[in-house]
Amino acid sequence: MADVGEVLNGYKLRSLLQTGQTSQVFEVVEIKSNRHFAMKLLLPEAAAKADQRRGLFNEAEIGVKLTHQNVIRIVKVNRAKETPHFIMEYFPSGGLRLRLQAKDFAFLKEHSRKIFKGAATGLAYMNASGFVHCDVKPDNILVNSIGDTKIIDFAISKKIATGFAKWFHRRGRPQGTPSFMSPEQIRDELLDGRADVYSYGCTLFELTTGRPPFRGSSQSDLLGRHFTEKPAPPSAYNSDVTDEFSAFVLKMLAKKKTDRPTNFHEVLMELRKVKQIYKSVTEAPAEDE
Repeated sequence: MADVGEVLNGYKLRSLLQTGQTSQVFEVVEIKSNRHFAMKLLLPEAAAKADQRRGLFNEAEIGVKLTHQNVIRIVKVNRAKETPHFIMEYFPSGGLRLRLQAKDFAFLKEHSRKIFKGAATGLAYMNASGFVHCDVKPDNILVNSIGDTKIIDFAISKKIATGFAKWFHRRGRPQGTPSFMSPEQIRDELLDGRADVYSYGCTLFELTTGRPPFRGSSQSDLLGRHFTEKPAPPSAYNSDVTDEFSAFVLKMLAKKKTDRPTNFHEVLMELRKVKQIYKSVTEAPAEDE
């Protein structure tokens, strides 16, 4: 396992930002330029597993192709046998999951419009670039102290199938996070941006209510509810949430993808029409962009 102070491939590990089940993320300094970056490094036991390496390199290869202010920028990948890793921009912040765990609802309320718009803008760019994120959730949206956002973690992201590729899709074991997966993702069907729209709707639901739209007694029960249960509006769990915002979220949670907004550009237009997210927060009129 890597330690702070070590030098790896020309980068000095400065501080440990996060430890996951299979990887660590460090703040690093590039020795030759003295610039700060972040490094995602597989743990030794994960580095020996083909599927874990595949996920890391998939994330890196997709991230290298994406350049947008609301998407984390990946700049370099290293396929070393013992220490596979990639280098990305350093964005000093935590995920929205940390804000939820800290019950920092005052921050989420204050910056909700900026956070929701920033995340949707990043996802609009990602989908328009030909990729479905496949794991949109509070954990994978970084936010700093003034509400700037970055979408992260493309480990299970997929290229949107077009043309002949659509004919060669074989259903396998679905990948994703059960509370945020669209019905078509659970069935491992061919996905487009509307799968991310659904997951984004689940994310906004949790950010405004403190709970996901569906809960189950087991994973299979939870996954089944995405098909069978009509979600309650967010306003049922937080009376401060407006009815118009609740309706906006519920539209994204439609079981059939054809009933959801077509893409994130449509989501952004619908979000602009929502005059107030919270009854207790009077927002300035949206400026024309």
